[in-house]
Amino acid sequence: MSVVTSYAETHPLQRTRWGRYRHALWLLTTRDLKVRYSTSALGYVWSILDPLVMAGIYWFVFTQVFQRPGQPPYIVFLLSALLPWMWFNGSVADSTRAFLKDAKLVRSTRIPRTIWVNRIVLSKGIEFLLSIPVLALFAIVFGASVSWQLVFFPLAIVLQAVLTAGVCLIVAPLVVFFRDLERAVKLVLRFLFYASPIIYGTTDLPGGLGFWAAFNPLSGVFSLYRAGFFPMELNWFDVGVSALMSVLILAIGLWVFRSSERQVLKEI
Repeated sequence: MSVVTSYAETHPLQRTRWGRYRHALWLLTTRDLKVRYSTSALGYVWSILDPLVMAGIYWFVFTQVFQRPGQPPYIVFLLSALLPWMWFNGSVADSTRAFLKDAKLVRSTRIPRTIWVNRIVLSKGIEFLLSIPVLALFAIVFGASVSWQLVFFPLAIVLQAVLTAGVCLIVAPLVVFFRDLERAVKLVLRFLFYASPIIYGTTDLPGGLGFWAAFNPLSGVFSLYRAGFFPMELNWFDVGVSALMSVLILAIGLWVFRSSERQVLKEI
């Protein structure tokens, strides 16, 4: 409650509506991050430990047991998609509790309700940004080559933010009406992990599967992330489809959110 009170008391009346929105969003996001790490001795380490353990397992399986997919060094190939996947996965999973977790605050405050969803996307995005030095360290240690296409990395972040926000804006209100959707989302995310080019690349897919894989918007996003280390992974068709689908999903998310907002407030 102190964060919302701080927002109400500190912003000047002449500040623009967008400025007030950003201010409230940042306050709630920093609150989430402080709460998440204040009781943890390791703090930042926990945000990267999970993807590092997963990467280590897949690295061992696909390099020591089976013939590896993707391009060498495989650990960098893995991390360049696994780290952004953790941002997407964590945001969507947490969005299922976006309204239920802070129901009293959502009902009692007059700040735009999209903030309760977007703060999750932003806080998970900040954790992803903090994990980038780890990717850089592994790239240096394992001798990954770096190309000029690394400049597309920020574009990947923007596209993923748009896509993730859109998906979360759809999921968050629907879970309020259909509580079983929370478990269904976990199953879908588990399926999507293997249906996305994380442990493999789109160039490894047989036959015409590469074409259909482009309609998974994460394919284009991950190809942009990998382009700086693995230029052959960059596919502009995938990126174009990803951009169009991300914008479309965001538009649908905003429509679903605005259409259901009043009913959500009644349900919680």
